[in-house]
Amino acid sequence: MRKLQKNFKPLPIGVDDFQEIIIQGYYYIDKTLLIKELLDLKGKVNLFTRPRRFGKTLNLSMLRYFFEDTMEQEKNEKNQGLFVGLNIMQAGEKYRQSSCSFPVIYFTWKSAKQSTFSSAYAQMVYEISREFIRHNYLLESSCLMKGEKQKFLDIIERKAGYDDYACSLEFLSNCLYRHTGRKVIILMDEYDVPLEGAYSRGFYQEMTDFVRSLFESALKDNLSLEFAVLTGCLRISKESIFTGLNNLKVISIRNREYSEHFGFLEQEVKVMLEYYGMGLRYMDVKEWYNGYYFGDSNLYNPWSVINFVSSFVSFPDTRPEPYWANTSANAIIKEVLVRTDKRTKEQIERLIHGETIVIQVKEEVTYEDIGKSNYKKENKNNDFWNFLFLTGYLTKVREFQKGELTKEEEQRLGMISRNAIYLEVKIPNREVEFIYENTISEWFEEVAAGSREELYIATIQADVNKMKEIIEHVLMQSISFYDSAEAFYHGFMLGLFQNWDDYKIKSNRESGIGRSDLIFYPENIEAPAIIMELKYVKKRKEILPVCEEALKQIEDRKYDYEFVEDGYHVIKYGICFCGKSCFVKVKK
Repeated sequence: MRKLQKNFKPLPIGVDDFQEIIIQGYYYIDKTLLIKELLDLKGKVNLFTRPRRFGKTLNLSMLRYFFEDTMEQEKNEKNQGLFVGLNIMQAGEKYRQSSCSFPVIYFTWKSAKQSTFSSAYAQMVYEISREFIRHNYLLESSCLMKGEKQKFLDIIERKAGYDDYACSLEFLSNCLYRHTGRKVIILMDEYDVPLEGAYSRGFYQEMTDFVRSLFESALKDNLSLEFAVLTGCLRISKESIFTGLNNLKVISIRNREYSEHFGFLEQEVKVMLEYYGMGLRYMDVKEWYNGYYFGDSNLYNPWSVINFVSSFVSFPDTRPEPYWANTSANAIIKEVLVRTDKRTKEQIERLIHGETIVIQVKEEVTYEDIGKSNYKKENKNNDFWNFLFLTGYLTKVREFQKGELTKEEEQRLGMISRNAIYLEVKIPNREVEFIYENTISEWFEEVAAGSREELYIATIQADVNKMKEIIEHVLMQSISFYDSAEAFYHGFMLGLFQNWDDYKIKSNRESGIGRSDLIFYPENIEAPAIIMELKYVKKRKEILPVCEEALKQIEDRKYDYEFVEDGYHVIKYGICFCGKSCFVKVKK
């Protein structure tokens, strides 16, 4: 039941413009000390890689409003007013002096995920044009020559050529530097989105060529550059788009620097929950949305926390839900499941059951690497695990090298390189666990769909050899996310038969004396009723006698009683599983 709450601050769901959040009075968790750390560490080109929905866009927006000299005194004063009372204004005079002191180039690639290169390129050109329009006062500058002004205008009107757009950021920064006498800050959000879209749509090389040209001209040996900040999910390899960019500082989720500025710290979440009257729901929030470790900081997923709190404000009995989803990553997980080997499937099962696995660190992962890997070799599997780690689907338990292991650990882990760095990883929380299970369920439906009709026919015809063949074929590709073997095999068989339109299926239903595993009620009174008793064993030599035992159990406990009384023909199956093998016995 909906309960009216007190006049809380609104929650910024989908709002990632810093100015709007402050002016409209949204609840804001102060991350402005990111500014201090950037100025202290003085990185020339800073690439922050973080999972989706972890505050990258909002932080870049905040940097823009803090650093940018808009060339209008009134606007500058308004922007400075946004930071009154925030942490950066208490950090010291030298940081406050940097406010509104630089020309800024700011744009995002988050919308550049069209289905063709020409469409994605057109979207990127549009974003570049918008940023030139923001600086169109340069068309009146005496520092630009006539030809440069014409080029500037062509870029605005989207009439310039490919090479002009490939070098457009360098050109704009040079124009700004000459006009203002101050070097330029470049802020680029979601730099890898065009590459992700290009990979999934089949024009990866074309997009890589354009992005490489854009970055090399703007970020390498650009004398007009003060510093740059880029954000994205993955660190794309230098050989791919950062060729020769020796001044690139990558800050991944493994780095201790800047670790607390993306995502919510535990204390920040506790304060937020108390403000909204949610102190008693703290353990729900922790179980579902905590568990990320960036550097030394333990963090919560900000998108999910905000959405859950927002639901609570209107409906205090609301339950946690999986608000965070990255459909592109989910698609890649599903794609990998189709092609992966037995060992990787076993590792996924371990993760879903709450265990950990060990992976070798590789931070330069490209979408092309993921797509071309056949996952039959360990290094290719490692690309997959690193992709999941970097995009938030796995989290760090510990980081180590060979010399830090005990002898027992070395024996357990097997081949460990002396100089490589390794991570022990797990699924972060309930929310991500749900995403795995949902993705696996969708994938299972696709795998099973092609085999179901044949299985239904074989079941009606009591063709136990064909049933065994089909069940084992699907079983070999399946992944268990159940707590026990019994639950897995029961859910597996239920999933295989759940879309059989000719029958209504009952699971673990009371019948006769005891409980049968699966009972199939025919829609057509002339069709046979079907009863299945499922067993599993740990040793293959036990599979046949236990299968016979399952069939005998149906008889002894009279699971067919109600069907016999109603005059149905009954087919009884005893099915026993051992690992990915099964045996089927039948009695009509």
